[in-house]
Amino acid sequence: MKFDINGVMADMLSAMKGSVGDNWEKVKPTADQFLQRNKERLKLLAELRITGELNQEKFESRLLDEKLIAEAELNAIAVISKAMAQKAANAAMEVVGKAVTTAIATAL
Repeated sequence: MKFDINGVMADMLSAMKGSVGDNWEKVKPTADQFLQRNKERLKLLAELRITGELNQEKFESRLLDEKLIAEAELNAIAVISKAMAQKAANAAMEVVGKAVTTAIATAL
């Protein structure tokens, strides 16, 4: 399976939307900006893991870093709670992790 960053980003937005419920319209611009600014870094991170240049432990550590950055940006939106921001950031990074795991499994 080829890793499709655009498809993964769409899935990440969908996962985030499901986490923030009725606040989505207020959160969406920030979520979109976060993903667009970090698209290349997320893509590189995925590619390094898929090719084996980055082991699972380091990959998960980097995903945690990305989650914390996303959470901080979402926390800047006063309309959602800290727990909601954490849930949205977790959901988005889980999507990346699963997509990479699937890409690795199908490449074997």
